[in-house]
Amino acid sequence: MKPFVRLASRDDIPACSRLLGILFEQENEFGADPQKQERGIGMIMDNPEKGLIFVCETDGTVQGMVMLLFTISTFLGEKVAILEDMIISEEWRGKGIGSLMLDTAIEHARKDGFARITLLTDYDNNPAHRFYASRGFAKSDMIVFRKMLQ
Repeated sequence: MKPFVRLASRDDIPACSRLLGILFEQENEFGADPQKQERGIGMIMDNPEKGLIFVCETDGTVQGMVMLLFTISTFLGEKVAILEDMIISEEWRGKGIGSLMLDTAIEHARKDGFARITLLTDYDNNPAHRFYASRGFAKSDMIVFRKMLQ
């Protein structure tokens, strides 16, 4: 069956949590906690005005996910989105699922009047840098700072 992208449903929470576990194993700053990931996914699904989760399914199995979180840019005076947590099952990488998911997310944001999409990657994730650059994203000179509050 040909892969297709759709909005995630509550039935997809376990598959999305599994994918986030894979993603967080790769990232330098995060570790997986399935209970927290499931809670976060549910919070987004319960508040579609704050963001949307897209999944890529093939043969009845979720093989990838990406989410758009929504905010406002005072610089642009427009709605903007943050692209978060894009991950594809290892066996499906390099088969076009990433492009399909990213194109779907971009088109959704464009149709809904968003002016910009921002994303973060690990500084040393060169394959991701090349992928996003090939899809029209450009590096920013801005540096990310975080302060954990809990």
